Amino acid sequence: MQTQESVTTQSAPRALPVTHTELSLNGYLDTVGLVWSREVLMRRRHVITAAAAAIGAAAWPSQLRAVELSAVEQANVKVVNDMCAAWVAPLDSTKLGALLANDCVFRASETTPPKTGRATVLEFIEGIMDDVTHCEFEVGDTFARGSIVAHERWDRFVRPTRESEWHVVGVFYVKDGLIAEWSDYIIA
Repeated sequence: MQTQESVTTQSAPRALPVTHTELSLNGYLDTVGLVWSREVLMRRRHVITAAAAAIGAAAWPSQLRAVELSAVEQANVKVVNDMCAAWVAPLDSTKLGALLANDCVFRASETTPPKTGRATVLEFIEGIMDDVTHCEFEVGDTFARGSIVAHERWDRFVRPTRESEWHVVGVFYVKDGLIAEWSDYIIA
């Protein structure tokens, strides 16, 4: 019976199969019984990963597209945009109120208590607009799913003594073609 000699570790990686004696030291056995060094396997892993990434990048659309809005979602976005367009000076409360549900809930920011009921909401908004000489709501990105509409907005107010701008995200729940809930969140 012969004994195998111990193997010394080489400093440079080998690309060729090594003997079974080296298996326990630095290699893996492949499906045909050949032992490959760890370095070769790591290089192959990197090549396979890079190839998979290249195939994925080639298959990915060059521009992501949003899902088309349904007719209901388009109508809900229009209600919200019409409400934003109604914020002008002087304020037409009738026009704005026609877009709000009777039991509408409005929260002007994450730190203000909600106002409930169309009359209460309009009274609150009229208080905000009391001395405003110019008002503009610039709507940015808009997202809608079902009854929910969310958008980024810049609210600008000009008063005789000062001007202010609020960067907000508005979240709306539209029910039966009217705004039932409306919460604004200030972006610092």
